Amino acid sequence: MSEISGSLYDQIGGAPTVTKLVNHFYNLVAKDPDLKPIFPDDLTETKEKQTLFLTQFLGGPTLYTDTHGHPMLRARHLPFPVTAKRAGAWLLCMEQALQCANIEEPLRQIIFDRLTLTAHHMINQWDEETGSPS
Repeated sequence: MSEISGSLYDQIGGAPTVTKLVNHFYNLVAKDPDLKPIFPDDLTETKEKQTLFLTQFLGGPTLYTDTHGHPMLRARHLPFPVTAKRAGAWLLCMEQALQCANIEEPLRQIIFDRLTLTAHHMINQWDEETGSPS
């Protein structure tokens, strides 16, 4: 069995793969009935910020921090109603985007697991259907 070395960013192919991932992801978000209402119609700036963030999140250059300061993800997402249902929809879109971006296992699962923790951390409102945050 070979060892995995280097950042996730480098292992998945760097900037071209992150760009492909972000584009696939936001194509799905734009069509998702649970997510579309909390995103702007023009996703250009959102895609740019997500590209910078994922680059840094995956161990690449600190582009997000260099441009926007500390990510402070939870604080930046507080203005948006993030429920467990929306976090799940976000993760489903990301799971599909990871596949569409041709990110191989086990890297795809490692990235997805890290993003799952992040998505759950963003939940800031109770789900209407269940009356619970998770």
